[in-house]
Amino acid sequence: MIKKPYFLLCLFFLIIIQVSVAQNVLEIQNAELLQGATGFERLLENVRMKHQNSLIYCDSAHFYRNENKAILYGNVRIEDQNDPITTSSRYAEYDGNTKIAKLRNNVVFKNESTTLYTDFLDYDRSTGIANYFNDGKVIDSTNVLTSNKGVYETSLEKITFTDNVILINPDYTLKTNFLIYKTVPKTSETIGITNIVSKDGEKLNAQKGSFYDTERKIFRFFDGDVETETTKVYAETLYYDENQKYFEGRVNVSLLNKERNIEIFGEEGKYWEDRKYSIVYGNSLVRKYFETDTLFMIADTLISQDSENAEERHLLAFHKVQLIKSGLHGKSDSLAYIYSDSTMHLYNDPILWDNKSQISADSIRFLIANEEIDEVHLIQKAFSVTMDTIGNFNQMKGRKMTGYFTDQKISKLHIQGNGESIYFDLIGDSTMRGMNKMLCANIIMFFDDGKLVKTNWLVQPEGSFKPPHILEEDEKQLEGFNWRESEKPNMEIINSWRTPKKREENEFNFFNEPDALIPYPKEEEIQKLLKEKLNKRE
Repeated sequence: MIKKPYFLLCLFFLIIIQVSVAQNVLEIQNAELLQGATGFERLLENVRMKHQNSLIYCDSAHFYRNENKAILYGNVRIEDQNDPITTSSRYAEYDGNTKIAKLRNNVVFKNESTTLYTDFLDYDRSTGIANYFNDGKVIDSTNVLTSNKGVYETSLEKITFTDNVILINPDYTLKTNFLIYKTVPKTSETIGITNIVSKDGEKLNAQKGSFYDTERKIFRFFDGDVETETTKVYAETLYYDENQKYFEGRVNVSLLNKERNIEIFGEEGKYWEDRKYSIVYGNSLVRKYFETDTLFMIADTLISQDSENAEERHLLAFHKVQLIKSGLHGKSDSLAYIYSDSTMHLYNDPILWDNKSQISADSIRFLIANEEIDEVHLIQKAFSVTMDTIGNFNQMKGRKMTGYFTDQKISKLHIQGNGESIYFDLIGDSTMRGMNKMLCANIIMFFDDGKLVKTNWLVQPEGSFKPPHILEEDEKQLEGFNWRESEKPNMEIINSWRTPKKREENEFNFFNEPDALIPYPKEEEIQKLLKEKLNKRE
């Protein structure tokens, strides 16, 4: 005898199962004509079916009642009564058990303001995931996206595009091979090579993926660069706010000013495009490109100000400044380069080396003319030292000193105010005759190929000459003498401070690829064509 509680429980579960099965069954709600056939029913004209919360419309259908499936023909439309999703196509197959709709030909999948167009779409209503293949297009209020394949996860408002992906909006066109698009915030995230071109011709590229907020116009590139008509900015992580015209880069940053032929490198950097103002820090490096050579300069921090007004253009360097240009080497704590008159100012213990000469002062200013150093001005505590062929140090000091250069070598040195000098007189290049020591308010010295050849002492000079045998060692140096050649910068120091990351010159770019590929004929086709031509000749 079956116990009553057990019977009631079985009956309850049976009712639940029957209700569940009933809810999952495809129902015929309308058809102008119903025809029976082997294994299915044929529905004709103004067909309407129902499955759970969805209404299904078409011109005609084959209904497989036992399999709970239907094949739909002509003007197919599926409308969900609870969700805002509607689909339409020329042909579809619908499985009531799996809730999968396979739509073909002129498919339109609409979810509120986002519409997907394709010819091949599989839509799983139980998961809200739609897959398209063999080309598709998505349009919303801001963007148009196309690709060969795509997956639309409606519950996450997320579409994953793969293979030949193109995103177009009024301001930019983006190309890549893998893109995730969030339909509500309208953001895109790519993996791998990504190329963008703006309506104004700006080029934005990433080798390792990107993030793009299409409404706020904010970009983030990984191993990326942004190139305009006048500048090119690169960083391993590059942030760009188009509305603010602001760049921020981290790790291996470089900023190239094409108009000024100057490139700045560092670990981190910021650039305001409207202001043409940049700051780069973290083992910074400057390369100023001239026609015949390059000026190299390193520092902790670099600030660059460009402007249409020549008087406002300048470059500032702070702390641990070292520079090299041809035969000129220098160092100081800080530096300023003024573009309007091509002058470079060195401050706080500045010192310059040229060939075997060393000059120092409280501050140094040198002028570049025709891409070469033309003049050097030493202000306060000016001191010049030149080593001769046997290791003696010719020295000059004064309140102010001006050096003139020819072919990148010092040709004349003018000392003004409290001038003092020590000069070792040599016979040939190997024997010392003696040492001249002079006091004079105004001294002019002439050089040939970096060697002192003549000295003019002006305005009541006082001097003495001592032969080697009576010359004391402490008399060989002027007060303040300090030979600092060990501090002289070289390219090894420059490169160890910062070696810019080497990038491929001709990196792959989707915009350089042809829009249409013409397939090369197969070998069999070539041989067939050749035979046809030979037969015609015979």
